[in-house]
Amino acid sequence: MNASLRRHTLAIVAGLGALAFSLPGQAQTSAPIKAVASFSILGDLVRQVGGDRVQVDVLVGPGADAHVFQPAPSHAKQVAQAQVVFANGLGFEGWMQRLLDNAGYKGAKVVVSRGIKPLRSGAPDAGHKAGKHGHHDHGEADPHAWQSVPNVITYVANIAQGLCAADAAGCEAYQRNAEAYTGQLRALDAEIKAAWAAIPAAQRKLITSHDAFGYYAQTYGVKFLAAQGVSTESEPSAKGVGQLVRQIRKEDIKALFVENISDPRLIEQIGRETGVTPSGVLYSDSLTGAQGPAANYLALMRSNTRTLTQALQGR
Repeated sequence: MNASLRRHTLAIVAGLGALAFSLPGQAQTSAPIKAVASFSILGDLVRQVGGDRVQVDVLVGPGADAHVFQPAPSHAKQVAQAQVVFANGLGFEGWMQRLLDNAGYKGAKVVVSRGIKPLRSGAPDAGHKAGKHGHHDHGEADPHAWQSVPNVITYVANIAQGLCAADAAGCEAYQRNAEAYTGQLRALDAEIKAAWAAIPAAQRKLITSHDAFGYYAQTYGVKFLAAQGVSTESEPSAKGVGQLVRQIRKEDIKALFVENISDPRLIEQIGRETGVTPSGVLYSDSLTGAQGPAANYLALMRSNTRTLTQALQGR
């Protein structure tokens, strides 16, 4: 074999070797699977479990209210292109099935609250006595299960299972991510319980815009009163607001909060009638933008707990 032919043969062999070594790398850098999450808090949880293997599109973004969301054609396009859709369930996304139908979506749908025992809206075990403030639109279930960290551990397990079904090759990575994030959630749960331990149970009474904190109340031993029902679409009645004002005065409640997705005027009105000054903003159904105090779920729960406990401690 002459030198020229030998050089040509070696070049071919080297090229084939390089191709062989590149194939695993190509498999690792293939396009991520496409997932859609119904609202910003859920989108963050899916990203935590999915990592780099999953592209997550969120229908109801940071600062927006899923209760009054109206899907647009662009949302139907997002859903149509997805391989898996994640929803909270418990009646939270009353618009979801209509959106799936309009998009002609036939893929997997994962309800992340599966396995969670729902609270009844306005029930005594939800830690509040909201009265008849227009509970409707969600049926009898309170959909805000993410306000209890143990419930979100269930969410994460359901998300990992859904991603494994959609992308079996990534299942080990999803399970590993879910396990790591669950460790962070357990630490957060202990942190919140420790924060409340410093406040006597009789003093743990608060007023919020709408009835979104029943699961938080049950898990952490707090009593919330709310002028609206579990949906921000519900209109508080004058009678209901009057009952709430009388209860605030009777029980000498000193902490009043506005929510990031709610019109603050109602809470401001209650503040004027009771002489209680609003103590800060809570994040109930939505994250903030990346630079805000509730840019992810862990930050949201820490911000809410800090705002609530500091107000009750007079800080």
